[in-house]
Amino acid sequence: MAERAPRVVAELGRPETAQETADRKAASSRVYRSSQSARNLIAALIATVAIVAVIIFAVPRGTPPEADPIDVPLIAERIGASEGRTVIAPETPAEWVVNRAGIEGDGATRAWTIVYASADEAERGFLRVAQAFDADEAWPARVLSGASPDDTVTIGGVVWDRYEVDPDRSGNISVALSAPAADDTVLIYGAASDELLDELATSVAVDVLAIREGAP
Repeated sequence: MAERAPRVVAELGRPETAQETADRKAASSRVYRSSQSARNLIAALIATVAIVAVIIFAVPRGTPPEADPIDVPLIAERIGASEGRTVIAPETPAEWVVNRAGIEGDGATRAWTIVYASADEAERGFLRVAQAFDADEAWPARVLSGASPDDTVTIGGVVWDRYEVDPDRSGNISVALSAPAADDTVLIYGAASDELLDELATSVAVDVLAIREGAP
């Protein structure tokens, strides 16, 4: 049988040499191994993404439990017992919640403070009610960044000083009322409507009058 003539390679115009054949096969093997490595990498990435998706969507996470409401009267009773005095415990305005209640300090002055905020997240605003123990006359001005009263108003049988407050100077505080309660000073302040401020002042006035009547 006659031997088959070597195949002419079009690019070369002649048959390949043994070395050229070996080089071509080696190059082809490298390309194949490279393509296989790329396929394996893509497959590994797909598998990893699938595992992460299962963890994210299949593992139950639930929702965090709601925080228990703050019991202002209970906290006020405890603070009053420890301080040896009557402290205010106004009712929470409708559709508002208590965010914080406790003792806060302003230098040498300590104040029992309740912070109210709207229960509607779309509605911004807050009010703070603070009873400063044995406060000096300048305490409200310090809290309100130097604001001074510009009028008086009677709410709930209590004469309150009404303050003209500049929100740019006082950290977004726009309304404020203050009144003495025996040796203490009660200050209601924050960012809210005058109607809500007066509503809260009416509730606080009951306690202010009780403190005055119980004072020696």
